[in-house]
Amino acid sequence: MRDGIAPNPEKVFPIPGIDNLINIKPTVKNKNIIVGEFSYFSDTDFESHVSHFYDFNGDKLIIGKFCQIAAGVEFVMNGANHRMNTVTTFPFYIFEGWNQDAPPLSELPLKGDIIIGNDVWIGQNSVILPGVHIGDGAIIGLNSVVGSDIPAYHIAAGNPAKIIRKRFDDELINLMLKWQWWNYSIEEIEKFIPILSDSNLNRVKEKIKKLLDGGKADGNSESF
Repeated sequence: MRDGIAPNPEKVFPIPGIDNLINIKPTVKNKNIIVGEFSYFSDTDFESHVSHFYDFNGDKLIIGKFCQIAAGVEFVMNGANHRMNTVTTFPFYIFEGWNQDAPPLSELPLKGDIIIGNDVWIGQNSVILPGVHIGDGAIIGLNSVVGSDIPAYHIAAGNPAKIIRKRFDDELINLMLKWQWWNYSIEEIEKFIPILSDSNLNRVKEKIKKLLDGGKADGNSESF
């Protein structure tokens, strides 16, 4: 808590004096967009960056907690995909006046929900395509087009986005996935900040191991 003010996930503008960055969750109206607490977007109208989102497809956009989504990021839902198993890709059934019934969903190229994990950083002007899953702690470089899944704690970039490297070694990745710091209370997460912001990763490993073994949550504790 800073200056007696606790973090508030329901506050639309979380940075005093900054009106072009929002907490996403309190702004969402579409029931098929599910966003965790403290995930933010560097713009003011998140839902305008979710395109081709049609109720009849039944797909969802699911974003975890503490994600950082830069300006210009676009989420393209399944309605953008046209049939390619017929000789024309033109969707006559959408437009007024054409005598064509909508095909069954089983005939449409639906790729499923877009699912973004927790603590994911998506760089400016990136595009996330239908059905993509991005794991916890992943980083997507700016101007990327992500058309396939990105594992947890990996860095990907490019068009199409390719995995560049793991962020950490396997031991630390597994520890982070067990710890899941984003699921703790605000008070506990505040105590974790010294661990989360420590660049000595070997020390971080040891502190997380102690936490997972039931140690104290205070990152400055002598118990570490």
